Amino acid sequence: MTTVKDRFLKYARIHTTSDRDSDSCPSSVVQVDLARELEVELRGIGLEDVELDENCYLMATLPANTDKPVPTIGFIAHMDTSPDMSGENVNPQIIDHYDGGEIILNVGLNVRMSPVEFPELKKYLGQELITTDGTTLLGADDKAGVAAIVSAMAYLVNHPEIKHGKIRVGFTPDEEIGRGADLFDVDKFGAEYAYTMDGGEIGELEYETFNAAQATVTIHGRNVHPGAAKNKMINSLLLAMEFNAMLPVNERPEYTEGREGFIHLFLMNGIAETTKLVYIIRDHDRALMEKRKQYMLDAAVFLNRRFGEGHVELEIKDQYYNMREMIEPVFHIVEDARQAMMSLGIEPVIVPVRGGTDGSRLSFMGLPTPNLFTGGLYYHGKYEILPVHSLERSVDVIVKLIEIVANK
Repeated sequence: MTTVKDRFLKYARIHTTSDRDSDSCPSSVVQVDLARELEVELRGIGLEDVELDENCYLMATLPANTDKPVPTIGFIAHMDTSPDMSGENVNPQIIDHYDGGEIILNVGLNVRMSPVEFPELKKYLGQELITTDGTTLLGADDKAGVAAIVSAMAYLVNHPEIKHGKIRVGFTPDEEIGRGADLFDVDKFGAEYAYTMDGGEIGELEYETFNAAQATVTIHGRNVHPGAAKNKMINSLLLAMEFNAMLPVNERPEYTEGREGFIHLFLMNGIAETTKLVYIIRDHDRALMEKRKQYMLDAAVFLNRRFGEGHVELEIKDQYYNMREMIEPVFHIVEDARQAMMSLGIEPVIVPVRGGTDGSRLSFMGLPTPNLFTGGLYYHGKYEILPVHSLERSVDVIVKLIEIVANK
């Protein structure tokens, strides 16, 4: 029998990195490889209405096995991995029994993880861990969610004694670049509400996300030979540095936590003639997010007045909003998830997401969608870790949640 661990390891090895610079959907053709693998697998375990569309959105149905009226619920995960680090040639490593000490990910490159720097590791003493080999990310975000959903559906097919309503599953592209819900057909999905399996450590239950925007700053300089530059040159690199220095230092992500928002510079490239800066702006309070946008607008206006109009171009686009306002009117969907965890002996950890999920957008598209844990830690880089026990428990939560809804 295929286990959730087996599924995850198989999916992790399939390259699915999304591409921020692409305008297509999916943004990278490699995502289709996993989608096609899943399409075959979903049919193989007995799901119906399996459909992969031209934009790499995959949906399927587990039919109801009860005549009792039960709401149709959905479970959603994304197939892409973050472009923040390579997701190609992922080579997962297994630690059978973590002893609490330093983890050596790659001897040759001297990539190590110390519990001093990663104190959460102490919670997983004695457990089986899946790690990277120190050269790529792992892809637990969100292939752990994909594996959990497929495994839960397979379990329900093989255990018809567990009564349930109609269940819809969905797998999306491009979540990591903020476009996972762009072409998601909520009407076709046909669920009353859903859950994204895209959370972190065991017990996480999230129904509140950041409000989010992206800002692109293009700096146009005036480049002349440095030997004749006096009173002529405007170095776009230096002007970009000046723009960034006008933003509040204490509102960078490395100085914030909890409900505190931030402005994060994640991309910068250029030459003396032209420089591009790309930021993300985040806050749980939409008014505070607007305030951070204004910081950037004010900086652009000031520098254009100083150097001349047009030297600083600023484009700000909203990406998603805090899903809390759409979930609170149907809060029973959060309570059902909490009950499922508690009945399994898992302590729910309800925290605001310092990020976003497909559920942020989907909730505003008419599909209220809280977020549940899959167990992973330290996403988007070579230090990603997935405790196998936590992943297995995420499967248990899906099954128990479906059972609770059917028994209401």
